[in-house]
Amino acid sequence: MITSAQRIRAYRGPALLSYGFRPFFLGGAIWSAVAVGLWLPMLAGSLALPTAFSPLEWHIHELLYGFLPAIVAGFLLTAVPNWTGRLPVTGRPLLILFLIWVSGRVAILTSALTGLWFAAIVDLAFLAAMIVVIARELIAGRNVKNARVLLLVGVLFVGNVIFQLEAGLGFREGYGTRTGIAAAVLLIILIGGRIIPSFTRNWLAKRVPGRLPISFGGFDVFAIVAGAISLASWVAAPDSTGTAGLLAIAGVVHTIRAARWAGERTAPELLVLVLHAGYAFVPVGFFLVALAIAGPDIVPPSGALHAWTVGAIGLMTLGVMTRASLGHTGRPVTATRPIALIYAAVLVAAMARIVAAFEIARTPMLQTSALAWVIAFGGFAVIYWPVLTGPRTSEA
Repeated sequence: MITSAQRIRAYRGPALLSYGFRPFFLGGAIWSAVAVGLWLPMLAGSLALPTAFSPLEWHIHELLYGFLPAIVAGFLLTAVPNWTGRLPVTGRPLLILFLIWVSGRVAILTSALTGLWFAAIVDLAFLAAMIVVIARELIAGRNVKNARVLLLVGVLFVGNVIFQLEAGLGFREGYGTRTGIAAAVLLIILIGGRIIPSFTRNWLAKRVPGRLPISFGGFDVFAIVAGAISLASWVAAPDSTGTAGLLAIAGVVHTIRAARWAGERTAPELLVLVLHAGYAFVPVGFFLVALAIAGPDIVPPSGALHAWTVGAIGLMTLGVMTRASLGHTGRPVTATRPIALIYAAVLVAAMARIVAAFEIARTPMLQTSALAWVIAFGGFAVIYWPVLTGPRTSEA
């Protein structure tokens, strides 16, 4: 009987299409760097793209519903076969999925020419296709326990629908943006809460004995629920003092949760430490958004949100991308100096963007943040190009 592993090794098509993380991590990183590189000249009015979105709407959409779904797809198309024991999506089906994602980016970019509603349909097709593919695999593999991850991908899809409706109908209530951010933060809470303590425990177990991460338990369930309730309240009532209170409680709970994972012991290995750093921005975001509601004159709302969107999403996606790409291509799972530099770059991007919101050297800080983000994700694309487009080292 031929095993799944043997069938995977028997794949003879392009290496780029041999696993979901390869095209989506590479394509997502490149698009992220390009989109942010275009953002500042668009905002300044020195660059006009043929999109029906305003510069700010395009910026938000392409990072939240363009870049992020690509990375989520790369992660899930790689993780789901491990969860279900089924073969990964490879070859032509994977290429079709990737081209659907690319078509969405082109459609949104040229929506002033083709029409916003046409662009919306093309763009929404990717998340819809991903939901169908992942649902099929989970059902076939009888892996119901991971359906909650699929549910959050569904929330991301709904957020994109709302975003497109708001843009098309001229509403500017921000429900689509908040729904997408909430879905992203919950994905980090759910998936990060699973992989961070696991990777940390595995790494520490090979070193000097000492404190290990506390295993998943009742407190983690409470943290997930607290985060979900506070984020749902924020999506529905972003200016409510009650929402501010719920967010502050969630911030305390997730600070405690992160402290239970022994992150301070992982400093010698940046591939592990970066995940702890990324998760740290989750409670920071809860606190800052709560403060922005209570005192918008003290903490600007945009700065608070970027703790999540640049800090948590930026560091966590880069951390997962760098680690998974090495591990699944048979390379040593350790951070090299170039990898350390792109981690530092995305951290600078997060800090500079938060500072910019306080009107402290706003223009230089915005430029610094944008440049650092481009260096981080453009750097990933350069460093990992041979990794993601070449064979596994064991097959070379």
